[in-house]
Amino acid sequence: MSNSFKEIHPGFRLQGEHYTKEQLKEVAYSLIKEGEDFEKSIGDFLIDWLNDADNLMVQTSGSTGKPKKIQLQKDYMKNSAMVTGEFFGLKPKDTALLCLPASYIAGKMMLVRSMVLGLHLDYISPTTVISIKDDSAYDFAAMVPLQVENSLSEIQKIKHLIVGGAAVSEELKVKIGLSGSQTQIYETYGMTETITHVAVKKIHPKSNIQVNFEALKGVTFKQDERSCLIIDAPLVTDGPVLTNDVVNLVSEKEFTWLGRYDNVINSAGVKLFPEQIEAKMGKFLSQRFFVAGIPDQKLGQKLVLILEGEGQILAVRDKIAHSSELDTYERPKEIYLVKKFKETTSGKIQRNNTLKLLPI
Repeated sequence: MSNSFKEIHPGFRLQGEHYTKEQLKEVAYSLIKEGEDFEKSIGDFLIDWLNDADNLMVQTSGSTGKPKKIQLQKDYMKNSAMVTGEFFGLKPKDTALLCLPASYIAGKMMLVRSMVLGLHLDYISPTTVISIKDDSAYDFAAMVPLQVENSLSEIQKIKHLIVGGAAVSEELKVKIGLSGSQTQIYETYGMTETITHVAVKKIHPKSNIQVNFEALKGVTFKQDERSCLIIDAPLVTDGPVLTNDVVNLVSEKEFTWLGRYDNVINSAGVKLFPEQIEAKMGKFLSQRFFVAGIPDQKLGQKLVLILEGEGQILAVRDKIAHSSELDTYERPKEIYLVKKFKETTSGKIQRNNTLKLLPI
């Protein structure tokens, strides 16, 4: 280990103030002792980052399984920050906004990027509705899709915005397009094990969007026998990372994401990818929803649609029946209403836990 992570870039600022390493430790202790809950998470991470250990423990979000703690090398986290900085052209004294919880990797990495690259970082409460001061503007920020959807009037104050944690729906892309924002927005692909994103896809402005995810520097891709993605990223992982994400591999540097292998529905021998169906339905359904497969004697699994909140099932059924994009097998056999989806603390839908709420 080089221990290169131990130095704080002289250009780094937090809430407008410059701190030495020792002063930053004092700030961290103050946040833990006196700050709000989200500030305590920032303080906790700063203490972990500034100690002499080469590694630290982080928690996965739990969107695709049980939350678990994994160990990450700090040098790998620094490498990730450097690669992101290079891709987006971030320079010392550029401004950044932290509006994600520092209890998870995406929020932690905004702090790391700022300390490593010398960014001027401001933080605000990581609520689902983001409010940025009228006289503020930022070169770089990260959000989850729900924050973007609830804060469309605010994103114009950000030059480069990365969106991750969940897929960006077609409906949200349309809303972003109608917002009039000139923000450069990228959907990201990655996970805690790869220290956030290893690939990005530009989704706004519309005149310059990308169809496929593009690997960052030092990252290559291949597939296993299930057509699931294997990530080779030696700058941020000890070895290849096997995923459960089914992809269309365009090249070793590009792929199209199709969906989660564990979400695939086998209905009468036809493999259905919920995420692809949801992308089509997102063009005419305005409320939160997802599709899933439930056991069926004849089909093996039958496709069902789960809507959040209240809605007119007959009206939704009519929209589905008249959709020209949905194939025969992509039309749900049943529609269910759930008052509130089960979700992680970062707003990701927990599909399996939500399915347990259905009267089946």
